[in-house]
Amino acid sequence: MRVGVHTGAMSQIGKPPGDDALIRHGCEAVTCPPASRPWVLTAAILGSSMAFIDGTVVNVALPAIQHALHATAFQAQWVVESYALFLAALLLVGGSLGDHFGRRRIFALGIGIFALASVGCALAASVQQLIAARAVQGVGGALLVPGSLALISASFPEKERGRAIGTWSGFSGITAAIGPVLGGYLVDHYSWAWAFLINVPMAIAVLAIAWRHVPESRGGPAASGALDLWGAVLATLALGGIVYAFIEAPTQGWTSPAVLAALIAGVAGSVAFVAVELRVRSPMLPLALLRIGNFGGANLLTLLLYAALGGSLYFFPLNLIQVQGYSATVAGAALLPFILILFALSGWAGQLVDRFGPRLPLVIGPAIAAAGFALFAVPGVGASYWTAFFPAVVVLGLGMAVTVAPLTTTVMNAVGPDRAGIASGVNNAVSRTASVLAIAVFGVVMAWAFDAALADGLHAAGASTEASAFLEGQRSRLAGAELPPGLDAAAAAALRKIVAESFVAGFRWVMLLGAGLALLSALSAWMLIEKRPAAGQGEQGLPESR
Repeated sequence: MRVGVHTGAMSQIGKPPGDDALIRHGCEAVTCPPASRPWVLTAAILGSSMAFIDGTVVNVALPAIQHALHATAFQAQWVVESYALFLAALLLVGGSLGDHFGRRRIFALGIGIFALASVGCALAASVQQLIAARAVQGVGGALLVPGSLALISASFPEKERGRAIGTWSGFSGITAAIGPVLGGYLVDHYSWAWAFLINVPMAIAVLAIAWRHVPESRGGPAASGALDLWGAVLATLALGGIVYAFIEAPTQGWTSPAVLAALIAGVAGSVAFVAVELRVRSPMLPLALLRIGNFGGANLLTLLLYAALGGSLYFFPLNLIQVQGYSATVAGAALLPFILILFALSGWAGQLVDRFGPRLPLVIGPAIAAAGFALFAVPGVGASYWTAFFPAVVVLGLGMAVTVAPLTTTVMNAVGPDRAGIASGVNNAVSRTASVLAIAVFGVVMAWAFDAALADGLHAAGASTEASAFLEGQRSRLAGAELPPGLDAAAAAALRKIVAESFVAGFRWVMLLGAGLALLSALSAWMLIEKRPAAGQGEQGLPESR
């Protein structure tokens, strides 16, 4: 059974579609003793929470990390992207590994790798060491996250699975709410390193529970095919090459040999990945599923909307902390209304497809989200949270709340029950891939707009040649740029304002790009999602399972 993911950074804080449906469609015979099931659920919740808390903590810790390790803004991007890249590329094959070699074994291996990498992150003495440790964390996350969901599916019979789903989802909502706030508190009162060290005691607890109370399980006959290792390698190459090109292009230039080589490798890897997936017996990404109208349309919507969400919200805590002057704790709490709206309206939104069909909510939801992104582009420097950012957070939350549950339902209804796990895994992987690519692409837009605004601001202010040259050399740090030494208070304040306004100029472009992508996702739903899919649609156009 291939599985999806419920983890991410603040840039990925909207719940990926399909998680609950994935667990609900587990179909193996349950052999877990009833007395062990609460322990299985506890291990699954703690394990997935490790990855989710870590992701949300890292985003609010980025300004502190950038300052402490003297990192550029593009190196800070790599701190997020190295983790997200390996998680997205290896997620599907990670679920298959559990089916082949034992879910508990692979889950525990993922926990161990994640915990050791967390220690490596905390002890990193340079940003390069931190990026490498985060990449290893991504490998661990690709094993533990699908493993946690598969353990629930394999351990609970159908009549008890609904309650397990509710418990897991409830704790996921709590984790989503406290993660950024906890991360901000640790950064403000201790150190950014504690954002990673909090994983260690959780990992010890999970491993102890798994060792004593979680029975081993494997996939059934459907999981007996060969692992798609070539697909995993090519997916990593494709994502890595494209992401490297977009992150490094603003500093090295698009004609740099390294950037061109990475871009060519990424494109070639993408083509090779598609070719391999069309030929192998057990592909990690069954491309035939995308021929189903509603499934293909839902995944295109996911790609566009989650690109908007991931790329835009990556820069939100940087704005709050480095430009608006908020503490990390307050910045971590800034998206709490977004999370609470998603949580409160999930039940109501889940009924929309039954009442109106899938197309209407999947057009209206992204359109509302687009308005939310546009509202983020309004505030300037020194904006009040309650009058400037809070309305944008609420509108974006409403748009995502209207979208997520209907999107999950559409994905699940588009395929037969025997393919629900695969469909959920594909849709979750699409959402993660969208965010990985978007952070890199949006970074290019931010760098371009920031550079242009900084040059204009320095010229308009009549800054000295020395000050202008110094700040030009600091462009790669964006709002974290240091000021020239020896300035008086007035000159320093004037230059700091120029830097802040330059970041806001880039932030506006980023948010408007997010709004445009959200509108495109609404348009894709209008064109590709049926009002009321015909009965049995999910069985059309699919080859038989091998």
